[in-house]
Amino acid sequence: MAKSKIVKGIKGIEKTVVGGYKKIENSVVSGYTKIEDKFVDMYLTRDGETVEQAKERLKKEQ
Repeated sequence: MAKSKIVKGIKGIEKTVVGGYKKIENSVVSGYTKIEDKFVDMYLTRDGETVEQAKERLKKEQ
């Protein structure tokens, strides 16, 4: 019985830690994507080209 309480406690802690990590990870990736999109929009797009089209073109050029 004591082991099951410990296991449940560990599972709860694990869920909290992993959930917190995922929130931080998503925030960082989202922030990076916004910065990347702004940079591509300002410096790498050609006339009438969208950000997505510019990213695809740049991938092909590499």
